[in-house]
Amino acid sequence: MKKNEIKVRKVQKSGARNLIEIKEMLEEAKVRKKIWKDFFHSGKLSTKKNATALRNYTALRGVVKTLEWALGEEESPLS
Repeated sequence: MKKNEIKVRKVQKSGARNLIEIKEMLEEAKVRKKIWKDFFHSGKLSTKKNATALRNYTALRGVVKTLEWALGEEESPLS
């Protein structure tokens, strides 16, 4: 796997997720969020790359808050 390559794992579509799966998704989301944040702060980016990095970082912030909420660690992902 290359340095900035992200491993994508297969997910079963059963509808229900167990606690371990949610914790794994949370950790993966935190790693991806850090990668995009570091990329955004890495220096001069083109407008398109800047927008992509910011959009992905912002989306992953929401993912992290939602997964933390699902685990009972966060009051509400809407706050």
